[in-house]
Amino acid sequence: MPMTAIKASDVDRFIAKPDPAQPIVLVFGPDAGLVRERVDALVRAAVDDPNDPFAFVRIEGEELSANPSRLVEEAHTIPLFGGRRAVLVKAGSRNISSALEPVLAAPSNDCRVIIEAGDLKRNAPLRALCEKAKVAAALPCYEDGERDLARLIDDEMRAANLTIAPDARAALTALLGGDRLASRNEIRKLALYAKDQKTIELADVMAVVADASALALDGVIDAAFAGETRDVETEFGKARAGGSSPAAIVSAAIRQVANLHKMKLAVEGGDSIDFAMKRGAPPVHFSREKMVGAALRAWTPPRLLRAMQQLAEASLDMRRNSALAEAIAQRTLLSLAVSARRRES
Repeated sequence: MPMTAIKASDVDRFIAKPDPAQPIVLVFGPDAGLVRERVDALVRAAVDDPNDPFAFVRIEGEELSANPSRLVEEAHTIPLFGGRRAVLVKAGSRNISSALEPVLAAPSNDCRVIIEAGDLKRNAPLRALCEKAKVAAALPCYEDGERDLARLIDDEMRAANLTIAPDARAALTALLGGDRLASRNEIRKLALYAKDQKTIELADVMAVVADASALALDGVIDAAFAGETRDVETEFGKARAGGSSPAAIVSAAIRQVANLHKMKLAVEGGDSIDFAMKRGAPPVHFSREKMVGAALRAWTPPRLLRAMQQLAEASLDMRRNSALAEAIAQRTLLSLAVSARRRES
């Protein structure tokens, strides 16, 4: 039986025009937002009205594990008022292979079965079953790379009738990724913020996207910008042990450099360092005041902008060389720590 695993580069083509010869579609991968986006697109393509309970049915994996026959029954149900029909299965943590096997053996040409799953290993029963069946398509959803993010930004800019400056694009790209829906929402939030202007500038990105919810990575980020070179490696190891990816660490550093830049401009405008930290967005927690204060004394606004560019380039380099992502992230943070100690002009 031919393999029907679809290459990641061909998934969008399938989503745009689903193959009727493959009525069963497994959508899976580590990017939950992208999985959800593609599932929604498949549902819209499969039925005229997703709100019609006779045309579109949702089934939880927990329910299928208790009642495996329900899937084949739903797949072969004829819509009460005619038209197209679709069934969405949210796989969850249960193995639903036994419920899927009879549907693969006798698929319905009038019903699209869409299975929404998380990150599945190559030997996971559900993935292996769909990849081996000629009537099924397995669509992997991996984290967006540089080209994917560029296309996403271009699409949203076009829809909002906006352009984006090169330095703003570089900073925005470095802050995105990991989850397609989260990335799209951040871009749309930025576009809404800049709706009365023609071009999005770096300051707009720093004001909107750079303030996205901060990650719990304060130790390594504060050590880097305060010039504590001896602590960077230790804190980096703690962040990694806590489950933070190299990409998440660098993205957190970009958010922090943007916040430092705004606070430093306030200091140069006459505010005290303490007052600038209290006015931060969000305000600096008292437990971090010593380290953030040291960073504000060590850096100037132009150097912080150069640090943002350095981090943005590191983020893109990590996407191009995923095997070296950890080394690139750690090296970049150490470089920033050394720069902070030198207090270069």
